[in-house]
Amino acid sequence: MRDHTVEILIAGAGYVGLATAVAIKSARPNLSVAVVDAAPAGVWQKDGRASAIAAAACRMLEELGCWEQIAPQAQPMTEMIVTDSRTSDPVRPVFLTFDGEVLPGEPFAHMVANKVLNGALRNRAQELGIDIIEGVAVLGFDVGSYGVTVHLADGVTLDARLLVAADGVKSKLRDMAGIGTVHWDYGQSGIVCTVAHERPHNGRAEEHFLPAGPFAILPLKPEENGANRSSIVWTERTADADRLVAEDELVFEAELEQRFGLKLGEIRVESKPRAWPLGLTLARDFVKPRIALCGDAAHGIHPIAGQGLNLGFKDAAALAEVIVEADRMGEDIGALDVLERYQVWRRFDTFQMGVTTDVLNRLFSNDFGPLRAVRDIGLGIVDRLPRLKEYFIGQASGLSGETPRLLKGEAI
Repeated sequence: MRDHTVEILIAGAGYVGLATAVAIKSARPNLSVAVVDAAPAGVWQKDGRASAIAAAACRMLEELGCWEQIAPQAQPMTEMIVTDSRTSDPVRPVFLTFDGEVLPGEPFAHMVANKVLNGALRNRAQELGIDIIEGVAVLGFDVGSYGVTVHLADGVTLDARLLVAADGVKSKLRDMAGIGTVHWDYGQSGIVCTVAHERPHNGRAEEHFLPAGPFAILPLKPEENGANRSSIVWTERTADADRLVAEDELVFEAELEQRFGLKLGEIRVESKPRAWPLGLTLARDFVKPRIALCGDAAHGIHPIAGQGLNLGFKDAAALAEVIVEADRMGEDIGALDVLERYQVWRRFDTFQMGVTTDVLNRLFSNDFGPLRAVRDIGLGIVDRLPRLKEYFIGQASGLSGETPRLLKGEAI
C-alpha cells in the first residue's frame, strides 16, 4: 500500500479512527482502508485509563466483531446515583437514581479499560486486512478534483479518495484543512486515576456535584484475585488539579478520600493520577472536499455527562454508513456532496451535546445557594417522573435521535 493508492486513509489510531476503519471495511471489503498514527508503536498498551461505553456503542462493537473479546473484561453499570453537596458536608443526599438497563438484561453502559478496547479494535482491523502505520505523522496533503495526496513524515506519499481526520481535539489535520473552531477553556482540569477499595461496588456508578466540578466514581471489573476497583474522573480548578497531582501520595489519597467517602471501605490509589485541561471545542465545519473530521477532531466536550467517546463512536457509525451507501450507489466517496450528508447528520447533535454539557457544568460547578436550591429541586422532580428518567437513560445510552444502523446493532 505504501507509495501507492489507498481509497480511504484515516489519520489517528485511537478508538474512533479504528472503529471507522473497521466499520467501513466490514461492510465493503472491496474498499482499501489504511490508518496512520503519529504515536509510537505500542504506546496505547500503556494507557491505564478506562472509558464508559454506552449501550449503543456496545451494540456497534458487537456487530463489528469486537465485543466478544471485550465483554469478559467489561463492567456493566447496574445503577447510577447523583448527589449535590459541598466537600465538607458529612452527608450527601441522593437526589437522582437511575436503574442501569435500557432493555431487560442490557445495561445502559459498561466500563472498559482503554487498552482492552483499543486492543480489540486493532485485532479486528488486522483480521480485515487494514494496514496500520504507527509512529508516522501526516506532514501535509494536497486536495485535487479526484483525490487527495498525503505526505507522511517518513517521506512516503499516499494517494487516497478520502482522508479522515481522527487525530484528536488538537487536530493538526483540521488546521491544515483550514477548518476553524469555536473554543473556550473552563479553567478546570480532569484528574483521572484508578483506585482499589475494600468492599464491592456492585456495578453502581456515582456522580457527586461539588463546587469545583463533578466527581465521578465509575465501577471497574474486579481483578482476577477479586480485588475491587473503580475509575475516578475528578474535576477541579486547574491550579488545584495541578497541585493535587504533584502532591505526595498520602496527601493526594487524603484529599481523594474526603470526596470518595468511606462507603466502600479503605481506598488505595493504584495508578498515577494525571490531569488534563478541560474546554469546549466545536469545529465550524465537519467536512471539506476529500476531508472529513471524526471524533474529538470535530468536537471536544466536558466529561460531565461521559459522552465524549460515545459521540465519537456515533460519528464513526454515521460516516461509515454514508461512505458505504455512497460506494454502493457508485458515487464518489470523497466528493463534498456525499460528505455533507455526514455533516448534516452529525453537526446539530454534536452542537446540542456541547451546549448541554456546557450548561450543566456552569449550573453545577458553583456554590451559589439559590442556584443550588433550584437545581436540587430539579433533580428531585426528574427522580419522580419515570418517563423523564427514561428519556435521560435513552440519551445516556446513545439510542436517542437519528441513530446510525451500527448503533442499533444492525449491519450497514
